[in-house]
Formats: sequence, C-alpha cells, structure tokens
Amino acid sequence: MKINTGYSKIVTDESLRETIHHGSEEYPFQYYLEDIWLFDFHCIDWHWHPEVEFVFIEKGTAECLIGGSRHVLGAGTGIFINSQVIHRFESTESTIIPNIVFSPLLLSQEESLIYQKYIQPVLQSATRYLIFSYENPEQKKILDTLVSIFTIQEPGSICEIKTIELLLKLWGMLYEDIGIIENIPAPQSSVCTQAQLQIMMQYIHKNYPYQISLEDIAKTVSLSKSSVLNIFNKNIHTPPINYLVNYRLKRAAKLLVTTENNIASIARDTGFENTGYFCRKFKEIFQLTPSGYRKKHNKII
Repeated sequence: MKINTGYSKIVTDESLRETIHHGSEEYPFQYYLEDIWLFDFHCIDWHWHPEVEFVFIEKGTAECLIGGSRHVLGAGTGIFINSQVIHRFESTESTIIPNIVFSPLLLSQEESLIYQKYIQPVLQSATRYLIFSYENPEQKKILDTLVSIFTIQEPGSICEIKTIELLLKLWGMLYEDIGIIENIPAPQSSVCTQAQLQIMMQYIHKNYPYQISLEDIAKTVSLSKSSVLNIFNKNIHTPPINYLVNYRLKRAAKLLVTTENNIASIARDTGFENTGYFCRKFKEIFQLTPSGYRKKHNKII
C-alpha cells in the first residue's frame, strides 16, 4: 500500500478531538500508512479520538508526546493509545508509521460479557498508553500480530473477518499485558486534568484574536496560574502563552494562503498588536517570512 499523501495535517474541533471518521458505521476500522515527515511542521499535531489506536514504527524515529510524557520510539517499536488520550507525533526525518484506529465496539457490543469483562476494563483503566518492544517476548507476539493485521489491509487482500479475528487476538494479549485483575477506573484526577486542558484550549481557540492573559485562561477552570502552567507543561510540554502564540501563528498562516489581506491586517486579526513581532515569530516557526510563506503556498495551489 502506498504511503498516504492525501492530507498533511490533523483536523480537529475546538476540543482537539479529531474530526475525521475512522472507517464507517458498519465497519469502524481504518488502516493508515503514513510518513510523519510529510505532515505540516513534520508532526501529527495534538489530537484525541474516542477510538483506540495501535502504531508501529516501521522506519525512522518518532517522538511521541502522550500522557504527560515524551517517548522516543525507534524502528521496530509499537505503541497502544487508549481512547480519549491526547497525543502528538514528531519526527526529524522520514518516519513511516503504519497504524490502525478502530472503535472497541467493533470487537463486541457494550451489553455483552466480552465487552464488560475484557474491553471496558482496559478503556477505563489507568493505562493511557503502552509501548511494545521486540526485546520482550510477550510484546513481540503483540507486534507480530499487529504487523499481520497491517499485511492483510493491502488492496486485493483485505479480509474483514480475518482482521476481526486478529484484533481479538491482539486485544486478548493487550489485556494480559496490562494485567487487569479487576475493573479499576482511571484516577479521577487524570480524567479531570484532561477535561481542564481541553476547556482551556477551547477558550484559546475561541478567543485567540483578542488579548488573553494567563489569568484569563486560569479563570476558565477556576485554577491558580501555577496550576495551569503545570497542566500545560506536563501534558503538552509548552506553557499556555506559548501555545496561544503558536495557535495564532497557525491561524495567520491559513489566512495568508486563503485571503489577500495584507500582513499588518492578518497580524491584527490573529491577536498580534505589533506587526514586527508577528513577522519575527512567524519566521521562527515557519522558517519563512509571512510574504515568503504566501508566495510559496500560492504557487502550490
């Protein structure tokens, strides 16, 4: 299967939930073969989805930011990302990552014994992600099964029933690897922090054209400024004001390509009071001046 080149960025709503549908209502499963290097800024940006995800690093090195941690994943490494966990992938070179995203309901209906005994405990566990290595014999079995699933997704060899069979096998090994003895839900603080982060991000996305302070962001979740700094630094590894500036720059980049507005107008419309400062920050992120970025992308279009 050819590497996907149909899109170059993750599209999310205001809460950073990915908007694309993975598979269909009848078959909520999707296989992707992607190169992180081909995405904007060489990263698959922050997003989450209700589906679970398995990723395998086939070539290159990926940095995965997830669950408040940063992991460097080399070729031959795999990772499981649980439902509703915000994550991001970065690379400094071509990095091929075959991956599957699917709804757990594909394996069993919610009211079934299988779902309640084996699926729901994983979804509600404190396990936000798991990393797999070929060095571990049990994890090697997981990776081999994952690669087998990828193999039968090639055009002409797609077999849904075989895919489901292997997914159930994969899930059984995942369940054993997590070692769930009883249905112990994820700590409430973790769920609460995730919700608070999304509320603050949503506030930034909605109000970025206006002047926003750290105190304004903190008020949206009734926390102290130091608590807000801690949540952003721990979960997405950047302070809230840096996140705000970078989001403004991304919105400005879109306006440069989709409108004919002048640079000063775009700077003002995206929350920058000083055009010179806007131009300096824009070049830091995009390695191009605003006018150079517009010329380059208008040629592509």
